[in-house]
Amino acid sequence: MYTQEELSAMIQKGIDTIEYPSLAPKLYDPVIYTLETGGKRLRPMLVLMAANLYTEELEQAIDPALGLEMYHNFTLLHDDVMDKAPDRRGRATVHVKWNDSVAILSGDAMQALAYQLIGKTPDHAFRPVMDLFTTTNIEIGEGQQLDMEFETRNDVTIPEYIEMIRLKTSVLVGCALKMGALIAGAPAEEAQVLYDFGTNIGLAFQLQDDWLDCWGDPKTFGKRIGGDILCNKKTFLRITAEKNAPMPQTDGMSEEEKIETVKAYYIQSGAEKACKEAIAHYHQLGMEALKKLPFDDEKLIHLKAFAAKLENRKI
Repeated sequence: MYTQEELSAMIQKGIDTIEYPSLAPKLYDPVIYTLETGGKRLRPMLVLMAANLYTEELEQAIDPALGLEMYHNFTLLHDDVMDKAPDRRGRATVHVKWNDSVAILSGDAMQALAYQLIGKTPDHAFRPVMDLFTTTNIEIGEGQQLDMEFETRNDVTIPEYIEMIRLKTSVLVGCALKMGALIAGAPAEEAQVLYDFGTNIGLAFQLQDDWLDCWGDPKTFGKRIGGDILCNKKTFLRITAEKNAPMPQTDGMSEEEKIETVKAYYIQSGAEKACKEAIAHYHQLGMEALKKLPFDDEKLIHLKAFAAKLENRKI
């Protein structure tokens, strides 16, 4: 099996060698800017990890893996416009560096490029992979719509929130693993087990993101700490806290005062503890799914290590 370092090198080489059309280079400058900022490369890594369970010949999975990375970054461009986010991964967001119109149009180009790359899936897996990706694309849009609707609701429940983040975030993690398995010729039922593993790990990942927004290190997290608090965003922490205790009055406070006040409220109300418990719960569900695969621990070591790293990540 390949090491994570070797898989990462394959992904980076692929990104570095993507050929962009020459007709309108300004359309692709923000695309290159976005991809060169790095990030975790989580989704393409999972495509290759899943494929590597079944084959050492990973060349046929490289372009689809790059397509998922392109697609993920497309969603970030549009998310940043919608959220008016000033920075990502320690750099100015595209809509700040250029403008909203550029971010939207270049994001659209990224989505098209993603389909082009995933369209290079080998014939034996082409239809199920494209159906999977298209369904995932639709689900992510549904998740984003629910997220927007939650902004104007005061009665959002934890099950509703979990379903929203499943659609908005974790289905793409599941898609990456299932895609890699299908490309490598895995049985359909095993590809589905990997999807289930991925969606649960994806839920743990997003809940950890909620937690890091409050208690992460801004030097490694890549976004401003307390951004969700300042935007009054419905997160697992806020929904849980408001079930247990009234929200403190923060009108008239400075941004930093508001952040520290709400963080203390999350701890005192038990929301911070509940969030950590939920992260552990979904991580465990993912690990239980992984046990259904016909591989020994040595074969699954990279996926297990990756899941553990995500559960305890700082970025």
